[in-house]
Amino acid sequence: MVDAHRTFVIVGGGLAGAKAAETLRAEGFRGRVILIGDERDHPYERPPLSKGYLSGTAGRDSVFVHGPGWYTAAGVELHLGQPAVRLDREAKAVELGDATPIHYDALLLATGAEPRRLDVPGTGLAGVHHLRRLAHADRLRGTLAGLGRDNGHLVIAGGGRIGLEVAAAARTYGAEVTVIEPHPTPLHPVLGPELGAVLTDLHGEHGVRFRFGAGVAEIVGQDSQVLAVRTDDGDEHPAHAVLAAVGAAPRVALARSAGLELAEEPVGGIAVDASLRTGDPYVYAAGDVAAVHHPLFGARLRVEHWANALNGGPAAARAMLGREVVYDRVPYFFSDQYGVSMEYSGWAPPGSYDEVVVRGDPGRREFLAFWLNGGRVLAGLNMNVRDVTGPVQELIRSGREVDRERLADPSVPLASVAAG
Repeated sequence: MVDAHRTFVIVGGGLAGAKAAETLRAEGFRGRVILIGDERDHPYERPPLSKGYLSGTAGRDSVFVHGPGWYTAAGVELHLGQPAVRLDREAKAVELGDATPIHYDALLLATGAEPRRLDVPGTGLAGVHHLRRLAHADRLRGTLAGLGRDNGHLVIAGGGRIGLEVAAAARTYGAEVTVIEPHPTPLHPVLGPELGAVLTDLHGEHGVRFRFGAGVAEIVGQDSQVLAVRTDDGDEHPAHAVLAAVGAAPRVALARSAGLELAEEPVGGIAVDASLRTGDPYVYAAGDVAAVHHPLFGARLRVEHWANALNGGPAAARAMLGREVVYDRVPYFFSDQYGVSMEYSGWAPPGSYDEVVVRGDPGRREFLAFWLNGGRVLAGLNMNVRDVTGPVQELIRSGREVDRERLADPSVPLASVAAG
């Protein structure tokens, strides 16, 4: 009962915050746990918003991290629909939107990120969508169903993971889809030209049209309705709805106003050490907003993916409890499009690798790909190949130079390549 008098506050009602609260109780913390979220919905997971829930294969209840009764049973106090507007580090208090102060002994900032907006004329039209919150998915789901019924056109600005997953969902409804992407292939900053073409072909087979090498210049409308999208090369694409899928920005306003250190662009976010602690010993950060000094890669990384929230929230909770924590998880994300599964592990930004080694047949969409620098694996992708994420991540963690021929040979177990 030594902790019974202490109060731990979590700002952020997403997966990272919910898993942090769960971990505090699982680790035996007996004090107050207060979770503050600016949405009225209970904490939920974001992947279904562009996958199963959006496509209609999963129900709304499936997105929530815990049932509503769990919070009461676990003694977690919820302040939902009530944003935190100010952080007073000297007083160790968070102020809510209604001016209520909440004092803390330790604070976790899991404020997440918000969708970036297109800075072009027409973004205020009724048919322009973003996808980050459950309310966004509710609205977009209805729009896609209507487009499918009426043979309507959806234009997606951005060929990243969210844009591609929404494109796949839209096609299941029967909507016409055009993706506008400034890079030469989808997911280009992650997959590069070597593998991006695989996704181009996959979506092309399902009727998605791409316009590469162009950006959105204007959304054309009349009477508040979307009519077309004009690209910066002068072309005009018919549209009845537009999704802006041009990335997300970490929500750092609370941290900035409190004087916490922020990571420099292009990383952005709240700067934390390997234990997810900020420069203030009583304040931690986890999830999309946390820019972690990653011991494995020797660089500050900010990862906007489900696995980072799933694992980062519990790691921060343990650090708040005084446990020894080194957060060195290999960055990971997954995607499902038209029944094709894809998992990516590692960190290989453009310019960091000198070759790509492929194991299997990209034409059949059943393969692994590895991004190497000096013979060492920086990142790996598996498409429609199951149960290899562990060995792939071990190759990355080992930091050892690999035999390229063995790495490319499907008959050689990955575990033995990793063992070197």
